[in-house]
Amino acid sequence: MSDVLTEEELKSHLIRYPEWHRESVGGVACVRRIWTFDNFIDAFRFAGRVADLAEKYNHHPQLTVSWGELAVAWWSHDAGGVTQADLEMVALCDHLST
Repeated sequence: MSDVLTEEELKSHLIRYPEWHRESVGGVACVRRIWTFDNFIDAFRFAGRVADLAEKYNHHPQLTVSWGELAVAWWSHDAGGVTQADLEMVALCDHLST
């Protein structure tokens, strides 16, 4: 299990990923980004690409798909917060969208 990043460590890492924000889910820190699309199917397709990535790395986010929007939240359930593994997934997700 990886160590949870401190708030300061997380803040310094997120400087490289300005579209990601520190939030919380059920009182647990996470990093979250929202992508916008022209329609539901494009949002759903991108969610599928994120899901493929999650399966490949065996690390799974919270995905919320709605019309024209996909929200992705990463945190490590076993560690109880954001770890280096989550930041690696952030980078991979950003790469998917370029």
